[in-house]
Amino acid sequence: MDDTMRDRAVGAVLATACGDALGAGYEFGPPLGEDTLVEMRGGGPFGWSPGEWTDDTSMAIPILEAVARGDRFDDPRTLGRIVAEWSDWAQDAADVGAQTRAVFGRLAANTEDAARAAAASVHDETGRSAGNGSLMRTAPLALGFLGDGQKKQLALAARRVSDLTHHEEDAGDACVLWTVAIRHTVQKGSLDVRKGIPLLPRPRRARWLDLLDEAEQSNPVDFTDRNGWVVAALQAAVSAVTRGEDVVDVLELAVRGGADTDTVAAIAGGLAGARFGADALPARWTTLVHGWPGKRIDWLRKQADRAVARVA
Repeated sequence: MDDTMRDRAVGAVLATACGDALGAGYEFGPPLGEDTLVEMRGGGPFGWSPGEWTDDTSMAIPILEAVARGDRFDDPRTLGRIVAEWSDWAQDAADVGAQTRAVFGRLAANTEDAARAAAASVHDETGRSAGNGSLMRTAPLALGFLGDGQKKQLALAARRVSDLTHHEEDAGDACVLWTVAIRHTVQKGSLDVRKGIPLLPRPRRARWLDLLDEAEQSNPVDFTDRNGWVVAALQAAVSAVTRGEDVVDVLELAVRGGADTDTVAAIAGGLAGARFGADALPARWTTLVHGWPGKRIDWLRKQADRAVARVA
């Protein structure tokens, strides 16, 4: 792996955290005009400090650490360890998504099977489970599958991790599409959000192609009223990444869409970071970014470096 590719891989992680922290102070707010300054101001409904990441990055961290250790995502023990870390984090987290919290409340044990059963139970009771909570945390998975011939393995892992909390197919599909897109962009330096379409079940491919077409022809604000839904969150992120001229532009566009700003910007950050690289992130952001478990962005960088060092 050359230095440019490594920078893109690390960028996928760091820009996720930057997008999350940038959007935190605007969460649940209205769309912002083009002339409105977007900054890491903190605050928001949960009183974040400036530069503090939210549950989006906090839930991505156990996945990143598993990738950095070289854990196998077809091993139930890996998934159980991630569930246990999430469950511990959620005990005193400032914010946990409603669907994810409901799943944790039904956990019979910190295992993959117990998590999947709890997620299915929540879905059966509510009739839906396609919130954006599994997509927001999925970016680090791509770093574990950058080797030749690992795209299908990545798709399987992305769906398996999504299913721990989100039973509905849309959530798993979105995670497959996003991680495969990040993998492609890290490897090639170019965007292709359709790269994962052949890895989806055949009956759902045409619908996703239409949704991606719609996203590229729209602005993030066009999805504001429903961007807590995983499909609309992905569409808003695609719109921002497609329109943004650089990583700052992408993340600001994502935040300007309003509503679930931290999550849309975190999702967009995964792909924008893969496109523009870690070195493109401005110091005014990277010097501020921090969060659970008492870490700063340099720690995230070290974990991402460990992950990509495993690529042959």
